[in-house]
Amino acid sequence: MDLPAGALWDISPGFCADVRHRWRRRPACVAMSVITVIDRYWHTVRWLKPVQVYGRLRFRLARARPSLAAAPQRREAARDAWRSCSRSPTLVGPARLRLLGVERELGTAGDWNHGEYPRLWLYNAHYFDDLVADGHQERQVWHVQLIDRWIRENPPGHGTGWEPYPTSLRLVNWVKWMIGQASVSDAVVHSAAVQSRALRQRLEHHLLGNHLWANAKALVFSGAFFTGPEADLWLRTGLDILSRELDEQVLADGGHFERSPMYHAIVAEDVLDLIQLSTMFPSVVPIELLSRLNDVIGRMLAWLSTMSHPDGGISFFNDAALGIAPDHQALAVNAGALGVRVPTHAANHSTWLAASGFARLEMPTAVLLADVGSVGPSYLPGHAHAGTLSFELSVHGRRLLVNSGTSTYTPGLERHRQRGTAAHNTVMVDDADSSEVWGGFRVARRARVGEVRISEHGEEHVLTGSHDGYLRLPGRVTHHREWKLTPGHLTVTDTLEGQPRRAEARFHLAPGARLDWTVDGGEATLAPATWHPCFGESVPTQVLVVRFCGARASVSFRWD
Repeated sequence: MDLPAGALWDISPGFCADVRHRWRRRPACVAMSVITVIDRYWHTVRWLKPVQVYGRLRFRLARARPSLAAAPQRREAARDAWRSCSRSPTLVGPARLRLLGVERELGTAGDWNHGEYPRLWLYNAHYFDDLVADGHQERQVWHVQLIDRWIRENPPGHGTGWEPYPTSLRLVNWVKWMIGQASVSDAVVHSAAVQSRALRQRLEHHLLGNHLWANAKALVFSGAFFTGPEADLWLRTGLDILSRELDEQVLADGGHFERSPMYHAIVAEDVLDLIQLSTMFPSVVPIELLSRLNDVIGRMLAWLSTMSHPDGGISFFNDAALGIAPDHQALAVNAGALGVRVPTHAANHSTWLAASGFARLEMPTAVLLADVGSVGPSYLPGHAHAGTLSFELSVHGRRLLVNSGTSTYTPGLERHRQRGTAAHNTVMVDDADSSEVWGGFRVARRARVGEVRISEHGEEHVLTGSHDGYLRLPGRVTHHREWKLTPGHLTVTDTLEGQPRRAEARFHLAPGARLDWTVDGGEATLAPATWHPCFGESVPTQVLVVRFCGARASVSFRWD
């Protein structure tokens, strides 16, 4: 699913020429702009780990030159069928794929790297997710043909498909598929070995996070599928990374450290895959690591249950969309089949996920989910949005208030808008974002959350929090928010400490949602808006905009 972040310090020749042109006309303004850009870069790169800096240089210089030697011998599997989480098919014709809401034909060799296709769509085309999608047996002939084409039309080391992330996801899917085949051609097995060699040469230490995790998982799958000294090296490399990253990436409350429910579900499926791999090849995953994986998946499933709406889908915090990762129910079914105990959250109670920074207030008819934490790991906020103290609300099992979601990863105005504060159910001060999101996956100065409190008093659930993301502005504003949930009623009270010039709270309505509201301390208007529940999808809706008349504004929502 993911895209590489790119170089933080890339400055194009066109940018430099534009600066020179503007400098000749308005040197004072250009000097201020350059200072602003330098400041933004500094507040972005200052958080990076050293490996992200020197690792990027090494990654760019070290091109994959995989050996084309014969593949290692295959290891004998204890079982001959892979059980995958339910997911919709993506191959709708022999060479036609429906990905991210868009159908395209891979009719020629050049289409694998088509210059006019979005990069994320091309990444997904190289994943081969359809090999393990629902009803994959019915498309067996198509799969064989497409795999053979990929091998012929994507020579080793060339093109999008040989980048580490798509290589990682494709390798895992190919191994799952090959396990279930009565016979596999020598060309496919050889290609899998060559891809494994290429991947080990270009691990994404410069990106870390879910990229490096996916690299490691793929090496473990390849090392399990093959046997011999070379396969053992892939296996050890992958296991070492996974063992180290497991404690780093899965927090104490079970949440994934990038704070995206979508990526959390992706990594949860990875953990289940590794547990299942240990049943296919009983000797490959060490007992100690397998024990940790079983412990972690229980906490991860509990977290995902807490962060899902009553309709079963994930909440939209940071980069998140439906249809990319399995939902909680699909993961729970797969976990149960593997003998993993599936915990659930306590119904009708408040839950604070302190390590990952989210909270859930729940009553028999209403569920509120709130973002009361940091934007993500300090050195890896690429999937973060400027949505601190935003929330979502479901009533009677239906979403009523929603963050606007994610429909694109392509850098540009729309990507920036969807990451911005105005696209979330929170407060925007002086037209600024609470955290400085920029580029496609960048964050400079970040909002820090103050003390969070959550309490229950009979049928009244109260959550409070604050953040300092607007202290960088001339008015030096701190945003305080209180949610008070009672039967049939939600009151959201925002207080701004400092001297804002203007401020507004936004509440995005789900399409067709009906709520009654009253406002105290502000002026309310309804404006057109869009909701993006899936990649490539934009659904018209409305947003309630409350303009502050002073330092405090309160909105009360009511329902039957």
